[in-house]
Amino acid sequence: MEAPVQIFRKIIHIDMDAFYASVEQRDNPDYRGKPIVVGGPPEGRGGVVATASYEARKFGIRSAMSSKKAVQLCPHAIFVRPRFDAYKEVSRKIREIFSRYTDLIEPLSLDEAYLDVTTDKLNIGSAIEIAQQIKQAIRDELQLTASAGVSVNKFVAKIASDINKPDGLKFIGPSAIENFMEKLPVEKFFGVGKVTAQKMKNMGLHTGEDLKKLTEAELTRHFGKVGRFYFNIVRGIDNREVQPHRETKSLAAEDTFPYDLTTIEEMETELDKIAITVCNRLQHYQLKGRTVTLKIKYSDFKQITRNQSFASGINDLETISATAKKLLAATEPEDKKIRLLGISLSNFGEVVVRAKGEKQSDQLSLFPF
Repeated sequence: MEAPVQIFRKIIHIDMDAFYASVEQRDNPDYRGKPIVVGGPPEGRGGVVATASYEARKFGIRSAMSSKKAVQLCPHAIFVRPRFDAYKEVSRKIREIFSRYTDLIEPLSLDEAYLDVTTDKLNIGSAIEIAQQIKQAIRDELQLTASAGVSVNKFVAKIASDINKPDGLKFIGPSAIENFMEKLPVEKFFGVGKVTAQKMKNMGLHTGEDLKKLTEAELTRHFGKVGRFYFNIVRGIDNREVQPHRETKSLAAEDTFPYDLTTIEEMETELDKIAITVCNRLQHYQLKGRTVTLKIKYSDFKQITRNQSFASGINDLETISATAKKLLAATEPEDKKIRLLGISLSNFGEVVVRAKGEKQSDQLSLFPF
């Protein structure tokens, strides 16, 4: 079998620091230096943390946590409802900064993107220098901070951007990649979810170094077609291109759990996490869906779906989360064992303005879960 060949590019992954919360602190001086939680309030039912400031994270508050849990951890936390219009506008300005250096920009959400600066517009030549300039421009022009990862491919750049947060910059060059990947925990690898990570650990595979001991055939036998990807990525090989016009394939998210969920509290907690993922995708593509669909797979692999439609499109976290929980309750989940939950939004009918001013329907072709 031929050895995989690495294609070297200059890739930057930019990830804004506590984006929603940082925008709120920037726009309201009274919030600065205080534990800010962006999401639904703890009163009532269904409040979810969309993000939290670093001051709040010190108390253990995390994204997708229930607001009630967040207030237990930090009683003096300040809850702020999301202002997605404001976040979208800031995101647009961030994109303008990116475009000064390259047109090869692949946005992942409102607050993160890949940039390919192998050839940059200003002929700077150094990806590290470009990352520094972008960070400085975001600080000077928008009064916000971003973290950047720089490497020869998308996977390593994304991992690098998380290393020195907040306001970090990490470069992982070709000579350092192999050692870096060997020390990386398996749960940090692209495409390795909770279930796969647990399976790997049960096999005695805890780090990249452990994975590297298996042949491509062995990885494929244990993990299917994705085994080939693991074989390459553990060697730092990721030849995916930055896709500036990436097609939206799905506005659905799901999760298979490492153990069966047996309590409604567990189920609702997981639905909150999934709803945040779906909401972020809707906000990024500026779409609203009129139908919320809940997918459930039980421990015996029986699968059902339930949906609810609205008169007009929705894309807010609280409505998506509350609707999914309502659909779950209607299935009488008590005493049932659930191994997978998923949420999708469909029935997109409005017209939105796309790049270069052309109009197109935002009716998307949704892949099945």
